[in-house]
Amino acid sequence: WRRVGAVISITTFILAIFFIVTKGLNLGIDFTGGTILEVNYRQAADLEKIRTVLTGKGVTDASVQNFGTSRDVLIRLPVKPEVSSAQLSEDVLEILREADSSVEMRRVEFVGPQVGEELLENGALALLFVSIGIVIYLAIRFEWKFGIAGMIANLHDVIIIVGFFAFFQWEFSLTVLAAVLAILGYSVNESVVIFDRIRENFRKLRKASVTQVIDNAITQTMSRTVITHGSTQMVVIAMLLFGGEVLYYFSLALTIGILFGIYSSSKIHSILC
Repeated sequence: WRRVGAVISITTFILAIFFIVTKGLNLGIDFTGGTILEVNYRQAADLEKIRTVLTGKGVTDASVQNFGTSRDVLIRLPVKPEVSSAQLSEDVLEILREADSSVEMRRVEFVGPQVGEELLENGALALLFVSIGIVIYLAIRFEWKFGIAGMIANLHDVIIIVGFFAFFQWEFSLTVLAAVLAILGYSVNESVVIFDRIRENFRKLRKASVTQVIDNAITQTMSRTVITHGSTQMVVIAMLLFGGEVLYYFSLALTIGILFGIYSSSKIHSILC
């Protein structure tokens, strides 16, 4: 099935790159800049009610989450060229006070586009350095061929995740970047297991061909891959369904990454090796 796997992998990889290049990413406030408000309520805040109130007043792109305690709420608002940060914060506070007069403003911060650009660059550098570190580790642990093959296999999962976010224009924030890096590390663990079994089989099955050795190694680790990824996926899906808006895109990125990780653990490694 490696030829079928090769067609699927190459096609999805090219499509993901195409969407990333043509449509781009819908970057969140962390990368583009915006206004951050911290407000306090006398009782536990109802986040859904706050979102509904803001949406009803035309503030449809606000990110609302608890901050510290259930009474503290952090509201993130993207940059609006026609409205200053101070005016925007006052408007939002007025909207919140119409719904609940007990709300108090604790702090207001403005994250400029320059800071967002630096975060984007640092995030890209983090991904690059992690990738280089993985190649070096696999090259030392096994040999350089395994390092390159493993990195291509792992980047396949990462590019697919980013491609989904580009195609559907889901918000790409720092939490999503954290999920991408988590999937990269998760895939490395799977690569090490498979490569280690391949190395053992080369010693045990001396008369077998390279194809037979690799096929045997993937077959031996298949049940482990399905059980490990499946168990993790159940937890991530629970977080996706019940974790709320704040964790939604984080768990969505993990869900996509783990699903493609199950596939790539067998197909990509067999193709590259």
